Amino acid sequence: MKFTYILFLAVFLTACSTDPSKKAKANDVATAAEASTTDAPVMTFDKLSHDFGTINEGEVVETVFTLTNTGSSDLIILNARGSCGCTVPDYPKDQPIAPGDSAEVTVKFDSNNKPNANNRSVTFTTNTEKGREVVQIRTFVTPDPLKEQQREARRQAAQANQ
Repeated sequence: MKFTYILFLAVFLTACSTDPSKKAKANDVATAAEASTTDAPVMTFDKLSHDFGTINEGEVVETVFTLTNTGSSDLIILNARGSCGCTVPDYPKDQPIAPGDSAEVTVKFDSNNKPNANNRSVTFTTNTEKGREVVQIRTFVTPDPLKEQQREARRQAAQANQ
């Protein structure tokens, strides 16, 4: 009898220590977090990289990345920035892209004074769940013989001054 009473008391106290409001709040937070990720826009590209192949120094080349909002709310590109001044994106800034709609981003690369292998990126600041999306471009730039001579002369002069 004493054992039954102690067991009953232990079960009662344990059951009462679980606050149902805390459990409900935890469930609400989990549901809200799940809803916020499913409602977010999703930026999906037709390609994540582009290779221009071999080009001559001084050429300006461009490619188009097509993006589609595969999420369930408007996609907004707040900013797009090339990894250097030679890589310039043209994009729909602060223009809502509805779910299912597409837009084009043109990326220009200026190969002037960029001989040899080049790997560049464009980083988009968006309202997606990740907040940042990245595409890549690459090319091999055949050096201009005259510019190569000038660069070599500058290197030699700099070494001589050391």
